[in-house]
Amino acid sequence: MKNLFFTTFGALFLSISTFAQDSNFGIKGGYNLAAVQYDDDFETGQRHGFHLGIYGESFLNENIALQIEFLYSQQGYELETNNATFTQKLDYLNLPLMLKLYPDNNFFLEAGPQVGLAISHKEEYKGLFFDGLIETEPDNFDWGINFGAGFKTDSGVSFGARYHLGMGDIYDEGNPKNRVWQFSVGFDF
Repeated sequence: MKNLFFTTFGALFLSISTFAQDSNFGIKGGYNLAAVQYDDDFETGQRHGFHLGIYGESFLNENIALQIEFLYSQQGYELETNNATFTQKLDYLNLPLMLKLYPDNNFFLEAGPQVGLAISHKEEYKGLFFDGLIETEPDNFDWGINFGAGFKTDSGVSFGARYHLGMGDIYDEGNPKNRVWQFSVGFDF
């Protein structure tokens, strides 16, 4: 499954860049605030994490670009009561495809789909009388939509904020869906 991500990333970027006026590659990383929403009425506490990866951006004209990314992302959630903390740590390989609109040379708005593959999960329980690990098997596949905005300098350094609205259920019960805020810094090569 991991090879499918690499193959898809390469083929899609090569197809896009063939028709593009200008293309660039880069690395990006930053801070995640991740949570999970259950049954559209309860959202968990946030897990702090990070994301790191590569991207390819291809301009279709002066104001429109397509950007594909391959990111490692720490997601999950945390629940706290007076006497206990439960932390669900889900790590994903995500593949977003973003349509970027540049109303001017530096500011951009972006939106697009994302698919993800859970590569590890760990659940920790720390309580008054018990500490340990609890095993629940999440669904390995996730998908959703991203929305964001940012600023890119003329030298290729970018600063962005993005929200991931997960559409796929993480578990079979309760319809839990990923909700992730990402704050990034990127560098063009």
